[in-house]
Amino acid sequence: MQPDVSIIIAAYNAEDTVARAVRTALKQDGVKVEVIVVDDASVDDTPDSVSRIDDERVHLIRLAENGGPGAARNAGLDAATGRYVAVLDSDDTMHPERMARLVARADREQADIVVDNIEIAGDAAPRGTLMFPPDSLGKLGKLDLAAFIAGNRMFDRGYSLGYMKPMLRRDFVETHGLRYDISLRIGEDYILIASALAAGALCVVEPQPGYVYHIRDGSISRVLEQRHVAAMLRADEVFVANHHLDDRARQAQARRKRSLEEAASFLRLVDDIKAKAPMRALRTALHDPRAVLHLKMPIMARVRRLLPKGRLLESR
Repeated sequence: MQPDVSIIIAAYNAEDTVARAVRTALKQDGVKVEVIVVDDASVDDTPDSVSRIDDERVHLIRLAENGGPGAARNAGLDAATGRYVAVLDSDDTMHPERMARLVARADREQADIVVDNIEIAGDAAPRGTLMFPPDSLGKLGKLDLAAFIAGNRMFDRGYSLGYMKPMLRRDFVETHGLRYDISLRIGEDYILIASALAAGALCVVEPQPGYVYHIRDGSISRVLEQRHVAAMLRADEVFVANHHLDDRARQAQARRKRSLEEAASFLRLVDDIKAKAPMRALRTALHDPRAVLHLKMPIMARVRRLLPKGRLLESR
């Protein structure tokens, strides 16, 4: 019998958390699920941790080479058989009623995508901490392309909408040939949802939390580097070239691009300061002064700390 949902878990060196993720996927109430775990060439015991789970609904795919989260999720999409597909990170979990709630919402509204609120779990997050205010999500109701792009700018207050983990109608995914961008190690969910919306997907927003985002040290989504931003800028260029954007979406995209460029300048500035390269830091600051605004301490105070006495005056 066809599953209602194929839950795809991309896993790399996740031996400590992947079994927990799989169990929460299997414990979904009121729906039939299959759980597809794609091991992205781990060098720890991730595959064995999955193999020890004795449940015929769990399918393990082992990739020969590490390709990143996009490549692993694409392998999961290729293997999926459910009416819907959903992604679950290997260090995250889900509430048991989540999939039934999302499937019911999608069936009722004939939606192609459903996204929901996210609970944050971690030492610094009190129990029940939500990523997005439920009232604001309830008022939002649906997401179009312009609104989704506008909710994915760097340095905005709060979390971006790209953190939301989508459930997608699989026949829509296959009809439009949607797959993850394998060049992205951060922000891959954003491009997939944006591409689906650009292809005409109806996306509804569920204000209730169902996904649990576990914050831990070393999580790749919390360590932003220059190369990640550069990859996002390239992916956005491809997205804009391949899809028609109306005026609202184009304006939102222009603001997003500027925020990514600003983030790239800010990260260069931080790297220059860490490397004790004050002249490079000054050049970066002059090239993009807005990046300086994101430093808690004024840039000149930081530069003075890095320079020997009198050096700043001599180099003017």
